[in-house]
Amino acid sequence: MTFPPTLAPDIASAEQEFEARCTAYDHASVAELRQKEYGRLDQTGQIYLDYTGGGLYAQSQLQTHQRLLNDHVFGNPHSQNPTSLAMTKLVEETRAHILRYFRADPAEYTVIFTPNASGALKLVGESYPFTADSHYLLTFDNHNSVLGMREFARHKGAKISYIPVVAPDLRADEARFRELIADRDPQAHNLFSYPAQSNFSGVQHPLGWIAEAQAQGWDVLLDAAAFAPTNQLDLTRYQPDFVCLSFYKIFGYPTGLGALIARKQTLSKLQRPWFAGGTITISSVQGDGHRLAKGEAAFEDGTVDYLNIPAIKTGLQHIEAMGLETIHDRVMELTSWLLENLLALRHSNGRALLKLYGPCTTEARGGTVTFNLYDPEGNLHDFHRLEQLASEAHISLRTGCFCNPGAGEVAHGLTAEDMRQFFQGDQCLTYDEFIHVIQGHDNKSAGSIRVSVGIATNFADVYRFVQFLRGFLDVSEK
Repeated sequence: MTFPPTLAPDIASAEQEFEARCTAYDHASVAELRQKEYGRLDQTGQIYLDYTGGGLYAQSQLQTHQRLLNDHVFGNPHSQNPTSLAMTKLVEETRAHILRYFRADPAEYTVIFTPNASGALKLVGESYPFTADSHYLLTFDNHNSVLGMREFARHKGAKISYIPVVAPDLRADEARFRELIADRDPQAHNLFSYPAQSNFSGVQHPLGWIAEAQAQGWDVLLDAAAFAPTNQLDLTRYQPDFVCLSFYKIFGYPTGLGALIARKQTLSKLQRPWFAGGTITISSVQGDGHRLAKGEAAFEDGTVDYLNIPAIKTGLQHIEAMGLETIHDRVMELTSWLLENLLALRHSNGRALLKLYGPCTTEARGGTVTFNLYDPEGNLHDFHRLEQLASEAHISLRTGCFCNPGAGEVAHGLTAEDMRQFFQGDQCLTYDEFIHVIQGHDNKSAGSIRVSVGIATNFADVYRFVQFLRGFLDVSEK
């Protein structure tokens, strides 16, 4: 879709133009849903544009979960008493619902509850059977929690390689991907990890890579944390060995719960470095041994967050009732409008107000938009100052590197030489000190501004944000 390069003179006219061009969903019913389920946004005057950081919960989710807790008595599921069995039933129902939601065959996949996506990644990293003959392959734009798995691989002597992303769109180099998946010992255990959607640029990498890598003998870990909130992940069509996600990213509540969705066949390769309560069938002090439980139980350390787990099913049912396709279409249309209007912002001398990091269209991308602002002379505006001003205007956005250093380094033109200086010796810099050093060199940045649209975003949110940015036109940083 194509939008006019300038804003309509008032929000009502702009919204009318937007709705006339965007016919993929019923705007009236979406507006009604916003008022009913997310009315607190308008009641408090908040413009929430940080969905990649965390989703928002619907009012009905809280009410449904509260009724469940009010009307029943639940106990720790690690028992056979009535309250424990009642809780066990709800936990297993939720586990089954997650598999149905992601269209995963329960004969092939299982769900392991974790504190978040990072917890799921740690389970794989610490247990994957890396050896000196193994290869750990990942893209530049992985989240820190995926990058951190390299420390487990490095400790066991495995080779570590990165698929670069290429500016300005920050898409991965597909030719390099194919070169690197051919570089493996077929007799060793090799792991390829990548995000379905970058939490930095919004780029969506090809899900077809999963089968390509598996055909070369790789196990594949897909980070779906940024992808799942607005896109259908079909584990019948695409079958990674591991999927990590955080449920609060999808529907806001509960926080502190994520999942590792794992193929049972690949899960059997993992070798846990320890055991805990709930993960074993028997252990002994005098016998100096233990026997791990089978399947997901061997990976759920201690007691799971059982009172909140049923809220996951409630959240997924809320998404299903709204329609994930409707959510996706709305996010794409709002993102398209936002991109076109952001890129149209220019100072009186013709210079662009902002530099976009990532695709400038909605092709193979999500609702995450990352950029920096520059004054008429080309000087970088301080993103910390922008965040402060946005907060004063009740706009929630995010600034920094978003736990995604590789994408940021490429976006900002930072070289290996630029970065190595910070890892020599024992000096430990804070992030702010690091930014100060980087920005002292050639007007480079080590951080960005990120806005993201999601389940409850409406047109007024993105319109008002663009109006906020217009306040930086012809404003000098120095």
